[in-house]
Amino acid sequence: MTRNDWYGPSLRMTTTILVLVGDHRAPRLEANAKRVLRVPGEEIGAGGEPTPELVAWVRQHAAMLVVAGKGAEDVAKNLSTHGLSAGVVDGGEPVADTAGMHIVDDILELVGDTPMVRLDRLFPDSRALVLGKLEAANPGGSVKDRVALNLVGDAERSGRLKPGGRIVEPTSGNTGVGLAIVAARRGYRCTFTVPDKVATEKIALLRAYGAEVVVCPTNVEADDPRSYYSVAKAIADADPTAFHPDQYSNPANPASHVAGTGPEIWYQTAGKVTHFVAGAGTGGTLGGIGRYLKSRNPSVRVVAADPIGSVYSGGGAEPYLVEGIGEDFWPANWDGEIVDDVIAVSDAESFDWVRRTAKREGILVGASCGAALAAASRVAADAVDGDVIVVLLPDGGRGYLSKVYDDAWMRIHGFVDDDGVGRKLRDVIESIDGRRPLLLHVHPDETVRAVAGVMAEYSVDELPVLIVEGPSVPSQVVGAVDMGTIAKALGHPHELIGRGGPALPFAGIGENVETVIARMGERRGVVVNDRGRPVALLTFSDILSR
Repeated sequence: MTRNDWYGPSLRMTTTILVLVGDHRAPRLEANAKRVLRVPGEEIGAGGEPTPELVAWVRQHAAMLVVAGKGAEDVAKNLSTHGLSAGVVDGGEPVADTAGMHIVDDILELVGDTPMVRLDRLFPDSRALVLGKLEAANPGGSVKDRVALNLVGDAERSGRLKPGGRIVEPTSGNTGVGLAIVAARRGYRCTFTVPDKVATEKIALLRAYGAEVVVCPTNVEADDPRSYYSVAKAIADADPTAFHPDQYSNPANPASHVAGTGPEIWYQTAGKVTHFVAGAGTGGTLGGIGRYLKSRNPSVRVVAADPIGSVYSGGGAEPYLVEGIGEDFWPANWDGEIVDDVIAVSDAESFDWVRRTAKREGILVGASCGAALAAASRVAADAVDGDVIVVLLPDGGRGYLSKVYDDAWMRIHGFVDDDGVGRKLRDVIESIDGRRPLLLHVHPDETVRAVAGVMAEYSVDELPVLIVEGPSVPSQVVGAVDMGTIAKALGHPHELIGRGGPALPFAGIGENVETVIARMGERRGVVVNDRGRPVALLTFSDILSR
């Protein structure tokens, strides 16, 4: 490794051993290290061969080795053959007027070394000690800062990314933020392609770091030239300086956790961790941390929290609302041999644990954190005395204030009911006599003639247009068609309706009828959600007549 891709926070851990080659001096690093060794010396020989005593000491204390000086890479390589984590720094020291100050050289040195907190208010009756690893403490606010730093560092070492180069990645989440931060500090250009369903706040955040953002249509296949995957590839192919990180298959993703997050968890729990729980996304976090923990203690249980509908827990790629975890394909970085259990978690459970954590622990976490906590609760229910359960909390909750933490959003999506005893949409649905399908709808690839036939058969004036794209899509409803539009198009009966016009309003199954009527305005129908899934089309007459 080079100084640029060795995590600065690891140098601040009290169990770090600093190895100095020859007469090299590194006062700041020496001041922060637990032990300072020299080559040659008693514990590391002239050829960089560690003694059995040193190897035993490092493993016992979960220590990391950092090597500085000319020839440091050869020494580090020798140490790594003994299973020891050995990072290399370039020996650069702060200028004289900063000597003794407790500062870091740049923002990237603050990636990692995140805190661990006891979650006793969430799990008051558990026989286990349940701990949360707070990855929101990273500069970009998520665990993906670690991955981004290592993806770039690995590309620099291999020569795939050169000074002045360009990072190109399709993204809609935290990895883009991490890459943008690294690119800003290292002087790289950065281009991200995003689907048009991504919140404007996320796009604005990426641009704030200086990234170029290209917005692409959502309603296309992944291999369509217009998809954000294809557009990113086209941009990268056209630029000889471009580097495409690809966190799903790049081994530098799990390697970042083998080198950083895993050893941190081992050190913070004094090697007593018995269970590790995290959301299942690219597979890098689970695979990397799990691999390291099992190398220290093979009996550590690695548990994946997975949204219902994702392939990891046996789903058929049905849509769900939790962001950042779950997949509709098997990434190359997924390591099934490391994962001992996969626990499927519903959107409702995830969101309940998110809101509960803020109110009980005072910790504002993201939506995927709720899935991990829900899975941890099941692990904790079967725990025995002495168990230590570590839950990775990948990000904070400020990016979810308009969704999971917003009562109105939760009601409209059917996760909570309106207060009071008034008639709810649930009551209306139960009274429908079955004369038509409950969720009457059409698809974008249906013809004008076919849609007109459905409207006439069931005497409805407006229909939702639904499409199933995979688990990353927050809703299946993409538009709507009304009788007026269809009547005008009857001269072209074989044309496809596509997405139609603006979607019908949403309403939650537990909302009061009066509230929903006011929201409908001039629209003739409403799509009813139950726990994030559209379950019924109710027309204006349905609501008024029942």
